[in-house]
Amino acid sequence: MGTRITTRRRDPGGFRDAVGILEAWDDGILKVRKRDGTLVEIPEESLVAARVVPAAPPRPGAS
Repeated sequence: MGTRITTRRRDPGGFRDAVGILEAWDDGILKVRKRDGTLVEIPEESLVAARVVPAAPPRPGAS
């Protein structure tokens, strides 16, 4: 928990990706908080791939 990850999951329209901080993985559901603040809930049976990625680079103009 608390690690930045990227995920790929199956979706009826193909595949979807999500990058963010893994907040929880309970009862077969991953909860990933994206940079924009949205929380994505991913059923683990739809998960195709996931891996840890480096911290996000600072946004331009952010201090």
